[in-house]
Amino acid sequence: MGKIASCGTWTSPIGSADVAEAGGGLQWIDVHRGTPWWATSRPEEGGRVGLVRDGVDLLPAPWNVRNRVHEYGGRPFVVLDTPGGERVAFTDWADQRVHLMDPADPDPTPLTPEPERHHGWRYSDLTAGPDDTEVWCVRETVTGDARTDIRRDLVAIPLDGSPVRVLAASHHFMTGPRLSPDGRHFAWLGWNHPDMPWDGTELCVAEVGSTEHRVIAGGRTEAVCQIEWETDNALLAVTDPDGWWNLHRVGIDGSRKNLAPTADELGGPVWRLGHRYFAVIAPGRYLVLRGTRLAVLDERTATITDVDTDLPVWTSQLHVHDGVVHAGAAGPLEETAVVRLDLSNGDLTRLTGHDGPTVDEAYLPIPVERVFTGADGQDIPAYVYAPRNPDHTAPEGERPPYLVHVHGGPTSRATPVLDIDFAYFTSRGIGVVSVNYGGSTGYGRAFRERLREQWGVVDVNDCATVAQALADEGTADPDRLAIRGGSAGGWTAAASMTTVKTYRCAMIAFPILDLDGWTGDGGETHDFESRYVEGLVGALPEAALRYAERSPGNRVAHLEGPVLLLQGLEDEICPPAQADRFIAALDGTGVPHAYLTFEGEQHGFRKADTIATAIEAELSFYGQVFGFTPPGVPVLELRR
Repeated sequence: MGKIASCGTWTSPIGSADVAEAGGGLQWIDVHRGTPWWATSRPEEGGRVGLVRDGVDLLPAPWNVRNRVHEYGGRPFVVLDTPGGERVAFTDWADQRVHLMDPADPDPTPLTPEPERHHGWRYSDLTAGPDDTEVWCVRETVTGDARTDIRRDLVAIPLDGSPVRVLAASHHFMTGPRLSPDGRHFAWLGWNHPDMPWDGTELCVAEVGSTEHRVIAGGRTEAVCQIEWETDNALLAVTDPDGWWNLHRVGIDGSRKNLAPTADELGGPVWRLGHRYFAVIAPGRYLVLRGTRLAVLDERTATITDVDTDLPVWTSQLHVHDGVVHAGAAGPLEETAVVRLDLSNGDLTRLTGHDGPTVDEAYLPIPVERVFTGADGQDIPAYVYAPRNPDHTAPEGERPPYLVHVHGGPTSRATPVLDIDFAYFTSRGIGVVSVNYGGSTGYGRAFRERLREQWGVVDVNDCATVAQALADEGTADPDRLAIRGGSAGGWTAAASMTTVKTYRCAMIAFPILDLDGWTGDGGETHDFESRYVEGLVGALPEAALRYAERSPGNRVAHLEGPVLLLQGLEDEICPPAQADRFIAALDGTGVPHAYLTFEGEQHGFRKADTIATAIEAELSFYGQVFGFTPPGVPVLELRR
C-alpha cells in the first residue's frame, strides 16, 4: 500500500517529456524484397518524419517525408528497382515535390517541377509504374485562393526527367493507381462530394493509355477501402455491400465473390491514402485485420482465424513476404512498434522500441473493455483506464476524477493500447475512459451511421451516458468529471459543455466550433471535409437552423464550466479563426478559461515542446477546477 494522497496530487515518474517523446512514432511501412522500410515522426526534431530502412536512417534533417494531400497526407514513399539499382521516391513537406534518392547517396534529386505557388502541387499514395521506370500517384493542384480550389489527377512521373503525364481524372477524390501484373490495366478508387470515402467509393478500371474507365464495384452506399491486383483480370478488394468491410474478389468484368462472409470489420476509413488492411500470404490465404486483431483468412474453408500474438492491436500497414509479416502493432502496455512476425513458427521481433528511459509497467494503466447501454438500448463500447500508481493510494472514500476522452474523426475509433497521454493522468490519480460513441468504426456500417445527421447529439449523449454510469457505480467522482478531445473530439467536448450538465470542465483542442463556417465552398476548412457535415448534420439550406442550434460557437452563454482551448496556428483543417471567435465571446463572461496557441503546428501537435506544454497546461487546468495542486507543474493562468 502506497502513500495516502488525494487524487491528482500523486507524484509520477511519467513526465511531460515522456508524453512528448511518445507523440511521434510509426507513420508508414513498406517492404521491398523482404527488407522493411518505414517512415516515423520525431517530435524531438520538430515533428519531422524520417525515413528508415531496416533500422538505418536514410534522410538527414531537414528532409521531412510527408505530404499534404487531403491535408491528412498519404503514403509518401515507394521503393523501386531501377536499371541503376534500388531507389526510393518520396515526397518532402517543405516543397511537396517528389524526389528520387539512391540509398547510398544522401543527396536526392527532384522529379517533379517546382510549382508557381507554395505547395501548389502535392503528391501522395506513391506506387511503382511500368517496369519501375515511373512513379504513379495522386496529384493535387491548387487552382485558386479558396480552400476548396483543388483539382486532382492520377499522374505518372517518369524517373528520366520527362514531363509528368496525366493518367486519369475520374472523380474529385481518388486513391493512387495500381498497375495490373501484365501492365495492361490500372485500377483506383474514386468518390465525389458530398460522400466521404467511408460512405461510398467506386472501384475504377481503365486500360493503360486510355481515357475511358469502367466502374466494377462500389457506389454511393458501398465503400471500397483497399484494392490490390490478384491476377491480370481480377482484384482483391475490401468493401462493404452487406454492411461489413469484408474481403472480396472482383473481376474486371464486374463479377464478385466474398471470400469469407463475416459480421466483422476487415477494413477501415480512408482518412489517409495508402492503408493496407490485407496482404496475400499465398493463393487462397490472406492476412487480414479482424477489427484490430491480426488474422488469417482461408478462402477454401471461408474461415478467419486470429493469429496468436501478445499484441492485440495491429495497424493497417500489413505486408507479407515469404511468410514473414511486417506491420505496426501495439498492446495495453506497449506503444506501436514496427514488428516482424514469422507465420511459420510465431516468432515475433520488435524492430523499433522506446529509446529513452523505460517507464515501470506498475505505473501504466491497463485498459478494461466495457460495454455501456444508451437510453435507446444501443451498446456503447469504451475502454476504462483506472488510476494506477504503486506509490500512492487515495484516501478512504475518495473517488477519483475521470476524463472522458473523445476520439477524433468522428469516423475513427478508440483501441486498447498504451497511451502515454492517459498514463500521465492515471499515474497521478485521474482516471480516463475512451469512448467508441455512435459513429465510430469497427462495429459495422449501421453503428457508423448512427451519427448520420446526429452529430452533436448521439456522440454527446453516448459520452455522457458512459460518464454518468461510471459515477453511478462508484468508479468516478460525479463532481469531478471532465471531457477532452481534439478535432472532431474537440467538437464533441465543446458541444457537451454547451448542452449537458455532466461535466465540470473540458479540454478542447483544434476543434470545429461553428458548423456553418466550417462547411461549403466558402467555408473555413479544407476541401476533403468541406461537405462532411452534410452527412453528419444535414444538407444546407434545409438544415440551417440545425447548424446554428448545434454549433458550440453560438452557445457560449450556455457553457456549463471552464474550458481550455489548444490550437495550432497553421491548422488548415480546423483553422484558428473559430477558436479565436469562441474565446472572444467567452472573454468577460466570468467563466474561467485559457487559450494556448502554437506557432508552426498544424492539425494535431508534432513538436516536443508543444506536446509537453499542452499536457502540463491540461493537468494544471484540471487541478484548478477540481481543487488539487499537481506537484511540479507550472500553473496555467486562467482568464475570465
